[in-house]
Amino acid sequence: MHHFNYRDRELCAEEVPLRELAERHGTPLFVYSHATLVRHVRRYQSAFGDAGHKALIAFSVKANPNLAIIRALANEGAGADVVSLGELERALAAGVPPERIVFAGVGKRPDELRRGVDAGILQFNVEVEAELDHLEAAGRDLGRVVPVALRVNPDVTPQTHDYIRTGGKVNKFGIPWERAQAVYARAAASPHLEPVGLACHIGSQILTLDPFKQALERVAGLVRELRAAGLSVPRLDVGGGLGVRYRDEIPPSLEDYAATVIDAVADLGCELVCEPGRVIMANAGVLLTRVLYRKETADKRFLIVDQGMNDLSRPALYGAYHEVIAVRKGAGQMEADVVGPICETGDFLSRGGSVPDVEPGELICAMSAGAYGRSMSSNYNTRARAPEVLVRGAEAFLIRPREVLSDLWAKEEIPEFLREA
Repeated sequence: MHHFNYRDRELCAEEVPLRELAERHGTPLFVYSHATLVRHVRRYQSAFGDAGHKALIAFSVKANPNLAIIRALANEGAGADVVSLGELERALAAGVPPERIVFAGVGKRPDELRRGVDAGILQFNVEVEAELDHLEAAGRDLGRVVPVALRVNPDVTPQTHDYIRTGGKVNKFGIPWERAQAVYARAAASPHLEPVGLACHIGSQILTLDPFKQALERVAGLVRELRAAGLSVPRLDVGGGLGVRYRDEIPPSLEDYAATVIDAVADLGCELVCEPGRVIMANAGVLLTRVLYRKETADKRFLIVDQGMNDLSRPALYGAYHEVIAVRKGAGQMEADVVGPICETGDFLSRGGSVPDVEPGELICAMSAGAYGRSMSSNYNTRARAPEVLVRGAEAFLIRPREVLSDLWAKEEIPEFLREA
């Protein structure tokens, strides 16, 4: 469900025509619907609440780290799942209360851990045993008892892209299953650490419920083992990973997902934390681009547009699909590749499919670009990254301007010996 629809034959974000936004801010341009992202987080919350087990929805900041997005979700009671010092500082700057922040990630530096301890966040999801040494030192130095949850690896591998599977024993994530009880006991023995539970995340864009069920049943068994050993396990972080519709996928409903989670863990009486990203943001955003040229060869037809793989890297990185539609309703369809200006053969938005039959100067739109679009963009080919606009009803707000080209090299230095050459 999203709020991008045609009005008077023009594609609009809520009540604002995308054509007007492109004229005002140029292209490429990311546009987000406030109504869509708020609807998604409220539905996520109600799915658990209606099933009788409330959960903290800690938005996965890596999906879209814009301060306005984080704040909009925080205003709805959401927290933040962060994986770097930068994301932690973004969440704090956006107004997320520290007690609603989870710090995950397999490679946290000591300074990042110390900042999280100083900020008083909800918990650290520990994925490497040696991380406990740094957290213990930070707690001792700062006079804090540090809340830690062990992210365990249940060895469940869902059917999704290899790059976004995280729950198998060959993946870098999580404490190995056979070490979990010993590591948890070690944390419990420290006066500077408080083990508050377990965490589990098996991947992203998962389209069936069975992998979640398998993983959480294993985790629930581990909770019982820990409690039998006299250890307290008050909280479970069940991760995220629920898939969304990009083309013809039929993902489980949030209600069915929540029921699956609760069925697996309800008897444990644990507090629940969820870490959704894509399911909140993907369909809440689009990427506008303008057609520059049409090109035909003996074997192929191309639409060349002004967005490139630096703006939306998912097709090049994952072979991901984004539906491409015309901003002007009524355009016909044709078989063509939609490609960008980057000097890479992998620079494509759409390959070998049906796309709008539009002329140079017209606008097309990549749907479902709200998650991992702008957040994964780069300055490759020294291109300024696209601006972002948030729409609420009939109002549009520029929440990040287009980068200025000269700023891209403003902090670079040419050594004097090169100037003298």
